[in-house]
Amino acid sequence: MATDENLRLEHQLCVALYNATRAVTNCYRPLLDEIGLTYTQYTVMLVLWELDTTTLRELAAALHLDSGTLSPMLKRLERAGLVTRRRGIHDERILHVTITDEGRRIQPHASNAQRCVEETTGLDADTLTALRDQLNNLAARTRAVSAST
Repeated sequence: MATDENLRLEHQLCVALYNATRAVTNCYRPLLDEIGLTYTQYTVMLVLWELDTTTLRELAAALHLDSGTLSPMLKRLERAGLVTRRRGIHDERILHVTITDEGRRIQPHASNAQRCVEETTGLDADTLTALRDQLNNLAARTRAVSAST
């Protein structure tokens, strides 16, 4: 059966990105299980470890997720005692998200996860940095084109 070369599975960027994403996030899974976080919860905690407090809108922008995806996750993180959620005093539409002492306590364990993933890839620090930057640039360009259409 003849097929268009552009449609061959091994030529698809989306397949390569999907497979790489799954492989890398699967490296995190056992390490994050130890501290009771899913991968997506981990990304939320990364923002909070950096900022301490943020709003739902800022969190959504940083992670490129919508509030409908984040809201149930934040509720679970709050039930776990890792974050608090509070409505704004002057504007109740604004939801403030703050890390708790328990959320700060697990941070050192999470940094171990990053080190293990770096070791698993076998890539040196410069190569990992370059790859990360290329992927961030690819995502930004793709989002910009999608937003303009």
